[in-house]
Amino acid sequence: MPRTERRSGHVRRLAGAVTFTVVLASAALTGPAANAANPQLTVDLGQTTGAVMHGANGALYGLSDDGVPGDSITTPLHMTSIATKAPDGAQHPNGDALVVQPQFARGGGSDNLIYMQDIYANWPYENLGLSDYLSKVDTMVRKVAGRSDANSFVWVPFNEPNGGNWYSGLGSSNTTTYTNTRNQFESDWTTVYNKIRSIIPNARIAGPNETNWDARFMGDFYPWAKANNVLPDVTTWHELDPSSLSDFESHINAYRTIETNAGISHLPVNIDEYGDRRDLSVPGQMIQWMSMFERNKVYADQAYWDIAGNLDGNVGQTNIPNGDWWLLRWYAGLTGQTVKVTPPQSNVIDTLQGIGSLDTGRKQAQVLLGGGTSGSIDTVVQHIPASFGSSVDVSVERTAWSGYEGAGATPTVLSRGTMTVAANGSITVPLTGLDPMAAYRILVNPAGSGTPTAANPPWQASYEAENATITSGTVYTQGTVSNANGYATSGTKDVGSLNQSNSQVAFNVNVPSTGTYNLNIYYGNQSSQTATPATQTLTVDGGSARTITYQPTLNWTYRSTVSTPVSLTAGAHTLTLAKGTTGEVTLDKIDLTATPGQDAVYPATYADITGAPSYNYSAAGISGAGALVLGSADKAAFDVYAPADGYYTVHADYASTGSSTLSLDGATASTLASTSGSLTDRTQRLYLSAGNNRITASGPSTGSLTLRDLRVTGVVDTAGVTVYEAENATRAGTAAVSSNSWASGGSYVGYIGNGSGNTLTFQVNAASAGRYVLNVRYANDQVSGSGNYNTNVVSRATDISVNGTATTVMFRNNYSWSSWWDLPVPGTLKAGTNTITLSNSSAYAPNVDRLTVAPLKG
Repeated sequence: MPRTERRSGHVRRLAGAVTFTVVLASAALTGPAANAANPQLTVDLGQTTGAVMHGANGALYGLSDDGVPGDSITTPLHMTSIATKAPDGAQHPNGDALVVQPQFARGGGSDNLIYMQDIYANWPYENLGLSDYLSKVDTMVRKVAGRSDANSFVWVPFNEPNGGNWYSGLGSSNTTTYTNTRNQFESDWTTVYNKIRSIIPNARIAGPNETNWDARFMGDFYPWAKANNVLPDVTTWHELDPSSLSDFESHINAYRTIETNAGISHLPVNIDEYGDRRDLSVPGQMIQWMSMFERNKVYADQAYWDIAGNLDGNVGQTNIPNGDWWLLRWYAGLTGQTVKVTPPQSNVIDTLQGIGSLDTGRKQAQVLLGGGTSGSIDTVVQHIPASFGSSVDVSVERTAWSGYEGAGATPTVLSRGTMTVAANGSITVPLTGLDPMAAYRILVNPAGSGTPTAANPPWQASYEAENATITSGTVYTQGTVSNANGYATSGTKDVGSLNQSNSQVAFNVNVPSTGTYNLNIYYGNQSSQTATPATQTLTVDGGSARTITYQPTLNWTYRSTVSTPVSLTAGAHTLTLAKGTTGEVTLDKIDLTATPGQDAVYPATYADITGAPSYNYSAAGISGAGALVLGSADKAAFDVYAPADGYYTVHADYASTGSSTLSLDGATASTLASTSGSLTDRTQRLYLSAGNNRITASGPSTGSLTLRDLRVTGVVDTAGVTVYEAENATRAGTAAVSSNSWASGGSYVGYIGNGSGNTLTFQVNAASAGRYVLNVRYANDQVSGSGNYNTNVVSRATDISVNGTATTVMFRNNYSWSSWWDLPVPGTLKAGTNTITLSNSSAYAPNVDRLTVAPLKG
């Protein structure tokens, strides 16, 4: 794991702003033809390169506890590997292999790599001698040996042995030092290897797990390991420098040559730590890494630089994704075979890269691309199968960077329409004004009758803080190629030190029409100093001021976002953010987006499928993606985003010859009655929690369900939601009311738990029996020690009992005892009065502000 900082078409500018547009060229759409001068990314569907592996979606300490992050975040990704600490390890307070395994398995996970030396507390690991380590190895392996899922675990005996851990001489330029250290490592490797196999004879063992690709050592180790019958089952090393983007392919080729020369059959490779802070959370950066690993068919886990439990920078809150999560979700949705992709430049740092897939059974081609460029690119899709027909429906989507902790909304559909396949079997999709921090998805499937609904993305412009008018503030440079472990920042710069009474940043903006715009502010809060939310004042053209509140972040460069509506007339304006009464923030950029935005449309044929449904493209439907035909054993799971907790109108465009259902959190949310085969639009008012919601369509027991799209319309509505303040609930034992100006009603209840009698009990009235969403608003800023290199945040457990039936729920750290997050907990209530009790007999629960209760169906 990383331990030390290393230093190693059409773009329209409006007073410092950049607007991004994408034009899809086809005979059916208005737009420019492909420009021969534009760089090309070529996707050759005629050259398949192997089954889609999904290998690059792993995470080191990405899961901290069972439920952190939530299943709605992890299950859609179908993670192939994770890396965790040894059972009961002391290196970190969470990320225990056995604790997170149930959730990993629920999401279909495969390999759980156990970092065995993370049994130790210090970094570098304290060296108490091999006998001490062998005793610990014996204990941890026996904890797994009797489990039915023992083969899910992969043992990593040594971590970064050349990086200061016990065998630093492996990196020595002195031949004698290197040789002696290598010999000692090989001896210790053999001893630990045999110890593991003596307990679990078929245990899978991974290594040698050096900090970087090491040609000298790997060239020595593998022939020796084969000769001594101690070969790893999985080969691991780390790629933790921007140069990996240019050099990894030479590394993997050199490794395969070592195998071949030693007579070793190709072993699975897992790059179990990859990427830098400047990469994590950024779709345009991560697609470069992911395409590289997928192309070379290796597994890979994102590095753990900061906190456990947020998928290494891909989750804003427990159930709230950021922009890069959607790239991982797209990646999980690739099916069939990967195909040859030729980018404008290969093996060059920070350039446009991509992944292509072809599923001939589903008749779908997908392209994920991004990174490197803010200009134009022509995506040329070649050798489209004849089975797709002479015309295809094509959609282009974008997922933008939202910071590490800013909520990532449903990707924006930029273009949607029909294209004629050329005589040579190709189409060209011109993309103009690309955002280098964003990633894009192109969907191609047969065209049916009718015309897909044209995309209507809202106008948007971005304004960098460093280009604005700054008073009493300082421009700082953050993550770059030369400072790879600096945090990701738009344009690599932000404005900080806004701590004087006259500190402000004034943005000159220009909007095309009069109306309401969403102002999205990218910021970092000095929470490590203030431990409270911070404020600024917002004025438009020097008018009346309103307060903007910034919730705490991990640190002042760990980006989040806050949004507020602003009413603007067409033309130029000045938006000024000035120091408020509390705390201090760093400003990165602002985005202005016209409202209302797009209705979210989720095509059924690109949902997460179980069973063996069929695909029907006879009619285009709204999305142009045809329809999914589900039988009795088939299901389709949709990942549906909500910007806030509350009720939305969910539409299902379907036809059915039997009765089917939509379910949410395991409960029936809507019945899709038989339509005798006629197409209908079924609407249901459903309570959706902020973030990702998995809505699953199930086929009927008899007949079939033909499902085109799921759609979400309208703005959030909270009518029907009941609020119960914690200070008005019944307290027992040490549970006590305290004041906090940031809490709802100015008070909260703390000291719940740490004893079976210290409880908080709500009496909740339900108009009818059924499924409800119980939203607990909480604060938790518990950490474990100062940490060797990461911030050791701690989740707090709470037993939530509903009428005597208890469920343990984990509440992630949210950086401040004055910051209040909402965590949804599904529950079944009876009609009338229900007793809901929060407790923890062995440790403290989080502080609780309030409980909101809402029927699933409004």
